[in-house]
Amino acid sequence: MLREIGRLIRRDLLTEDILRLTFIAPKIAAVADPGQFVMLRIGKSHDPLLRRPFSIHQTPGDNSIQLLIKVVGKGTQMLAEWSVGQDVDLVGPLGKGFRIEGPEPFCLVGGGMGIVPLLFLAKKVLQKFPLLRLPVFLGARSANELNFLAEGFNEPGVDLYIATDDGSLGSHGLITELLANQFGAKPGGLRVAACGPYPMLKSLAALCRRLDWPCEVSLETVMACGIGACLGCAVPKINQKGYAHICTDGPVFDAEDVRWR
Repeated sequence: MLREIGRLIRRDLLTEDILRLTFIAPKIAAVADPGQFVMLRIGKSHDPLLRRPFSIHQTPGDNSIQLLIKVVGKGTQMLAEWSVGQDVDLVGPLGKGFRIEGPEPFCLVGGGMGIVPLLFLAKKVLQKFPLLRLPVFLGARSANELNFLAEGFNEPGVDLYIATDDGSLGSHGLITELLANQFGAKPGGLRVAACGPYPMLKSLAALCRRLDWPCEVSLETVMACGIGACLGCAVPKINQKGYAHICTDGPVFDAEDVRWR
């Protein structure tokens, strides 16, 4: 874990409430793994008091990290008003990321804003295994939401599958249904890495259990500290008493270790 004063070098408004921020942060960029996150201080006063967690979208290779921000409250609204050249106080990379093993068949599944950390993972997997064909399944409510999230996945080696709830792009339906239709006849031998809304991950975990696919999931929650001190990001463990904490034990977990509710 590092604390670094970075600088905003690029600001891209992707939709009316989602933007991509690129920060120079060489120390964090050098050691970050896909699935890890940073805690970002929003302002210099006590309001907002707490840092905000954001998944690392990618490290473009120029000593920088990229974050995708959705404006949902006061803190993210303040971020949306930052200008290029703004200094930023970052702590990271935090948490446990995805395992990159192989080169056995590997598959990525993302839903909504959960797609954000998967671009970083896809690039790392293909960098390590350049001959691998990597199926990537991306789902969202509509084409308007998915178009910008799917940017960057047109990498050589990526086989992209898309589904939207309203049928406006790709298949009409849930991304887990599309995954089952494409690979459900091949039990065993496929390893899945996923991030997305809780209902999607719960359904995916059940599918992977039925087909004997190892599955890692990145869980999302509200965090206060990011280092395990506040104990606010607890998730119940299966077949064990007590809880794991998303900020330190995760955010990436084996799906079989999560007690899905």
